[in-house]
Amino acid sequence: MNLFHEAWLWLTAEEQWTGTATLLSRTGEHLLYTLIALAISAVIAIPLGYLVGHTGRGKQLTVAVAGAGRALPSLGLLTVLTLIVGIGDALIAATVVFVVLAVPSVLAGAYSGVENVDHAVTDSARAMGMTPWQVLLRVEAPLGLPLLIGGLRSAALQVIATAVLAAYVGLGGLGIYVQRGIALRRYEEMLGGAIAIVILAIVVDVFFAILARIAVRAAGHQGKLSARAATEGTP
Repeated sequence: MNLFHEAWLWLTAEEQWTGTATLLSRTGEHLLYTLIALAISAVIAIPLGYLVGHTGRGKQLTVAVAGAGRALPSLGLLTVLTLIVGIGDALIAATVVFVVLAVPSVLAGAYSGVENVDHAVTDSARAMGMTPWQVLLRVEAPLGLPLLIGGLRSAALQVIATAVLAAYVGLGGLGIYVQRGIALRRYEEMLGGAIAIVILAIVVDVFFAILARIAVRAAGHQGKLSARAATEGTP
């Protein structure tokens, strides 16, 4: 308990909130890395996921690639990529690692969202004369939005947890407190940094939970079915 008390004193100390390298600025760096990785992952994974979910083709390959991406050791990959591009471009290496980590979750959310739309709904859309593109964009994508947000939510939390590694290549973020605390045996700093990361993850999780609730309401009954499928672990 003393360590938690010391971590609280460290978190609330004036030097953590004044100056150039404050807790807020480190949180901003951590969040920026997460947003960049999430945006790039969305650009890559959402169109591919919609294509797989709409056509039903390439699902096995997609699942295999997504599983391989999740299995890669993040620290090892970051080290190798940093050595390749150089420490001056470590941001590129870190972004690649975070994107590799985030893509599988976004991809799974995109294709499962489209795949789980009731076939009776899509058949009705086709019977009304909609083209395949119209069915995808006007029916399947909106109804699959809750699952897509679930994938983005999962990806964001994984990147926030892994962005701690950015400190190991000199990029700062909240991980610098953990790294420095371990190196200098300042455990109150290490624990304070870890608590800050947990708080950031909770805030982001609540944000996506609100988005998911809004998406479910917008999608109506079908959206509730999709959300239920997400909680039951539909791929």
